[in-house]
Amino acid sequence: MPRRAKIPRKAKYVDSTVAARVTNRFGAKLMRNGKRSLSERILREALARAEATSRRPGLEVLESALRNATPIIEVKPRRVGGATYQVPVEIRGDRRLSLGVRWLVQAARKRSGKSMSEKLAAELVDAMNGLGAAVKRREDTHKMAEANKAFSHFKW
Repeated sequence: MPRRAKIPRKAKYVDSTVAARVTNRFGAKLMRNGKRSLSERILREALARAEATSRRPGLEVLESALRNATPIIEVKPRRVGGATYQVPVEIRGDRRLSLGVRWLVQAARKRSGKSMSEKLAAELVDAMNGLGAAVKRREDTHKMAEANKAFSHFKW
């Protein structure tokens, strides 16, 4: 935990549109071994496949999938008097987005399929429809926070 109040964020891309920021985050999270062009190609192909299967624009599929997979509340462990409690805490906006993107990419990687673009497209379409592993993970996180609501007075 830093002692200063705010951590300055580095702006890598100057493009201010929401779609560009989200696709850049996805490309960065998909990337392995610094191969950005490969990750961007996988994302482009996945959006095209998702667009073909759902008959909706690719960015719309991506945004609704991210909306369904993004958590709002999570639990954080707090030690109080020798006991550790799971305290429900609301999530900041940038962490919400990064968790949603991370969960979608991880769920797509675990899927069985031929190529990563196929797996990612299937996961995006499932998340858009409220199914899939990323949405299940979000629901599990929310259930855990709901179950530990009694300890919410420990957040500070």
